[in-house]
Amino acid sequence: MNDEKQLHWLVRPSTIRKLWIGFSVVLTLVVLAQTVIYVKGYFGFDAWFGFGAIYGFVSCLVMVLIAKLLGLFLKRPLDYYDEPEQIKTSEPSHDKVKENSNGV
Repeated sequence: MNDEKQLHWLVRPSTIRKLWIGFSVVLTLVVLAQTVIYVKGYFGFDAWFGFGAIYGFVSCLVMVLIAKLLGLFLKRPLDYYDEPEQIKTSEPSHDKVKENSNGV
């Protein structure tokens, strides 16, 4: 319990659970509100019960899948920014620095 107090409040397991419950309740209330509020659809199918929630979920799922697919093509190797092995092993030459600082 003491260890949980040291964590930031957004990463505590108890807070994450409360947020999941809270967001689920809000989503349920919004979908159930469609039973008493008339929704006029422009295309017909967008007036179906729960269409907004389903459309939002599917849209989010598609965006995540596209991002994963793009990640396969755009990602770099883990050692992409590491220096090449030749530069790491060779010692820098300080002679040129001394010559330039003396004005020679």
